[in-house]
Amino acid sequence: MAYTINKTDGTVVTTITDGTVDNTTSLQLFGKSYSGFGEGLNENLVKLLENAASPSAPSAPLRGELWFDTTTNQIKVYDGTSFKPTGGAKASSAQPTSPSTGDLWLDTDDDQVYAYTGTAWQLVGPVYTKGQTLSGWQIETLASAGGNKVVSSMYVGNTRVAILSKETFTPSASQTGFAEIKAGLTLNSTLGAVFEGTNTQATFIDVNSTTNSSASLIAGGNFLRADAADTTTGSLTIDADGGLVVGDAQELSITVSSNNVTIAQTSQDKDLSFTINDGGVTKTPLAFTGASGDIALTGDVTITGNLNISGEYNSSVSNISTYDDAFIKVNSGNSEVDAGLIVETSDTDDARIFYDVSENYWAAGENATYSQIIRLADATTDGNANKEKVLKTTAAGLVTITNINLAAVGSAITTSDTASVSVPTIGQVATFGNQWGGSEKTVSTSAPTSGDGSDGDFWFVREA
Repeated sequence: MAYTINKTDGTVVTTITDGTVDNTTSLQLFGKSYSGFGEGLNENLVKLLENAASPSAPSAPLRGELWFDTTTNQIKVYDGTSFKPTGGAKASSAQPTSPSTGDLWLDTDDDQVYAYTGTAWQLVGPVYTKGQTLSGWQIETLASAGGNKVVSSMYVGNTRVAILSKETFTPSASQTGFAEIKAGLTLNSTLGAVFEGTNTQATFIDVNSTTNSSASLIAGGNFLRADAADTTTGSLTIDADGGLVVGDAQELSITVSSNNVTIAQTSQDKDLSFTINDGGVTKTPLAFTGASGDIALTGDVTITGNLNISGEYNSSVSNISTYDDAFIKVNSGNSEVDAGLIVETSDTDDARIFYDVSENYWAAGENATYSQIIRLADATTDGNANKEKVLKTTAAGLVTITNINLAAVGSAITTSDTASVSVPTIGQVATFGNQWGGSEKTVSTSAPTSGDGSDGDFWFVREA
């Protein structure tokens, strides 16, 4: 009578004819009265003990059948399609083939564990390979006077580069490069570690270094301070018309408008001064007085070009102004007009000496009355031939005139005066004719009286 062999679920596996052996499955199934079934039965038991240990999967497996893969040293189960690892991590240098979702694989080359997601092997950890050594974030507990602190440390190549902490504390045990740990991210001080890249906001800048990494990566110590005196070795450019403002009340400003520059002292009635160090002595060669608008210049002034003055020139130091130039030129470059020197007086037009361009001679005078200034070349020795000319003598001391009128000159002519060179008037000559010798010598129509004359005098009686 044939045997019908069923699975657990009732499905028929096979029917075995009497006296035969069936190889439909991985095991030998014996029919009734099969001769030599004892060896086959024992082999079946051995296969069950070793889970068909072999580098090759059992032939004709049934779903749920176990197989120990001696190539990978794994227990695998047949899922109706293929043998899959039953659990645990597969340890190998290469990815396992035919993995199932949830399978684990230990990469023996890198000492890293992967999990199969159903489509790919996903790294579980660690994030670094065996050759990279400890790298990445690691959660640690550090002791401190305020109790244990849980921190997250960043390692690279087995070196701690940074510590991330929620609070500031000092570790009880020495931590290389971390004498104090700040709230936030603290970098290892022994590495010279810095933040690279773009940062939108920072509370502080480390200014210990002045060595730039590149033209675009500038050390903190090379930035100008806004809260303290500082120095720059480069040019400072303010690319705005608002310019520069100095002073706690913004007293000084340098601004630009339409390319015009204005230097302004903005405090009311306050001065603007320019000082220099002259041999250790501070001097102020230029000063602007805010209360009056006056300008003070101290020291010698050299002007190259024209000096144009629309107001008056006043010298408060001396009544005499001196000039090193041999000539002083006025009205230079202008159309020809009368020009010269004016001395202020109480008269209407003051006193003047000027060149009269209409007459082509120098003139002088005051109160709007002026006359020609005579040169020696304008004088004449012949007043008779050159009327209304100034006279001068010839080389021999002579001068020629048409007539001369003299007022009283000197005293009356006396007979005893032989040295006087005074020119006498007609009246004096006439008197000399009537009187001489200190007594009256009269020529008249009447006879002298007894009181006239002295002994030896002459008296001439002129007939009527």
